[in-house]
Amino acid sequence: MSSQYADNSATTLQREVERRRTFAIISHPDAGKTTLTEKLLMYGGAIRSAGTVKAKKSNQFATSDWMEVEKQRGISVASSVMQFEHQGCVINLLDTPGHQDFSEDTYRVLTAVDAALMVIDAAKGVEAQTIKLLEVCRLRKTPVITFINKMDREVREPLELIDEIEDILKLGCAPITWPVGMGKDFAGVYDLHKAQMLKFMPGVNNLGDESIEVLDGADHPFLRDHYPIAHASFKEELEVVEAAAEPFDHEAFLNGNISPVFFGSAINNFGVRDILQALVEWAPAPRPREAKQRTVYPDAPDFTGIVFKIQANMNPQHRDRIAFLRICSGEYRQGLKVKHVRSAKPIRLDHAITFMAQERAHLSSAYAGDIIGIPNHGKLRIGDVITQGDMIELEGIPHFSPEIFKVARLNDPLRAKQLNKALKELGEEGTIQVFDPLEKTGIVLGAVGQLQFETVAHRLLTEYKIDAAFDRVPVQKALWVKGDDAHMKKFTQANANRLARDAAGALAFMSPNRAVLELTMEKWPDITFQSTREIGAV
Repeated sequence: MSSQYADNSATTLQREVERRRTFAIISHPDAGKTTLTEKLLMYGGAIRSAGTVKAKKSNQFATSDWMEVEKQRGISVASSVMQFEHQGCVINLLDTPGHQDFSEDTYRVLTAVDAALMVIDAAKGVEAQTIKLLEVCRLRKTPVITFINKMDREVREPLELIDEIEDILKLGCAPITWPVGMGKDFAGVYDLHKAQMLKFMPGVNNLGDESIEVLDGADHPFLRDHYPIAHASFKEELEVVEAAAEPFDHEAFLNGNISPVFFGSAINNFGVRDILQALVEWAPAPRPREAKQRTVYPDAPDFTGIVFKIQANMNPQHRDRIAFLRICSGEYRQGLKVKHVRSAKPIRLDHAITFMAQERAHLSSAYAGDIIGIPNHGKLRIGDVITQGDMIELEGIPHFSPEIFKVARLNDPLRAKQLNKALKELGEEGTIQVFDPLEKTGIVLGAVGQLQFETVAHRLLTEYKIDAAFDRVPVQKALWVKGDDAHMKKFTQANANRLARDAAGALAFMSPNRAVLELTMEKWPDITFQSTREIGAV
């Protein structure tokens, strides 16, 4: 390779990496996250129009909720990946499950992004799931943009919402826009940086610039004449905001210490354009990632990626399994030869795909920051690293101890073999945790919440044609166990009736109650009991 070609190739890689923006949308259920996702896709030019969460029957909508169970319930229970270009940037948007029962899937997604967009319901404020998700963002110093949604309804006072975000989430707020009124008196938002009022016009779906009317200054006659009460309150709040609110600092934002805050109404397409602009201008390009051996830089020439999600049956007609891989460094090209770190075996990447929710397309190239799909027949697991370079181990993806344990009960006992195969596939993709007891007494399923079991039952019936129900089992806690070979051998022999292997083969102690667990831990001091496991580490 000539030095000139190498220089040009390096320049292309750096340029492509710099224009990537990879982020996840997080929220508590019903805050309007999936609606906002659709509107971002619409304003980004990825789809022509957007429907509401509960009206997705038209095939013209490239929405993020593609599983049948999601369409029926109007909630997101699987993470979707969507890519589009906007203002010279390649946007990788990951929609995450809003329901708390699927928090693990969201945690995994947050390991694959460089920024997060937090959606808050202006009527409800900070809710439980939002608190948990912000904790994960804080651990990784993920920059967060905040969108306070549903201002077209009767909601809480904006100053109260800002105080709550700062007090509960311990996240500094830098308002970029500020609402004038709410509900029927919602006049629009005032851009504090540009000193302009963006007029709210419900039902306007035109994507052109003419769809938003701009009023100069905070004292425009239109506001005083048409919204006198809302305008008076706004002026009082504006004095407080300008005097006391933290100014936006880009470096503090990148470090996860301060969040730019926008107000709007996603269902009315209002405020969405501002969010998209903030992502382009302020969200970081792909960042370096830590491995046990060294730091992996995104513009390094060697390809490196980590699997953060496995999804089966995205196309039920083909019974496919797709490994979602975040490219951490280098460039993917069709036919790329890489090494699978866990197995130390070579892999050839021939048919990687890119996504628009359930729509997919084969791609010839992709760069650090992009999310690509790799057709997978069980070789790849969540947490696996593939690389062109040295055999590095990237920071892992956490697996948490479940809270509910059940066994599947077949209505047709002759389908037992098919059931076990299906459950193991669902376990490998992270839909539910699967524990196979050493004494082969029947697969035990572990989940955070009841909705996960409902989803598994639905998928077993629709994708695998298996009719099953679930019964509780006498397991209260599953903790992964570790120790040196000699101690583990003795421990395994003595406790075989309470040990099981998860989908990755890691050994877990299945305790029926706290007393048994404490007694076992006391009896085996050389064994480590862990409530979390780094996926990829067995």
